[in-house]
Amino acid sequence: MKTIFTALSSALLLPFALSGGLESSWTTPLKEGDTVPSVTFKTRARIESEDENPFDWKDITSEDYFKGKRTVVFALPGAFTPTCSASHLPGYDALYEDIKKYGIDEIYCLSVNDAF
Repeated sequence: MKTIFTALSSALLLPFALSGGLESSWTTPLKEGDTVPSVTFKTRARIESEDENPFDWKDITSEDYFKGKRTVVFALPGAFTPTCSASHLPGYDALYEDIKKYGIDEIYCLSVNDAF
């Protein structure tokens, strides 16, 4: 799969948001050309290992993902669920090269249910 997957745990994010922990600018929808707020994504990254689960947690910032790049970000309500895998994601995967022709550097898929 050419699309990069990142997952945030809604179980961790929702209480934080409800407690007023998010800046108001983070809850305002972004427009094309806006700067992405500075956040840290808790990401599962594949590592070199003989372990049956060759992944480790890695902190990646929004600057790592977006700074100096033209990106497309789309979201799924549930990572690796049948509907998302069969209906939502395939169009982005099929059109990956066509989207890149418009000067897009990266295409990111965001899911908030879990990292698996």
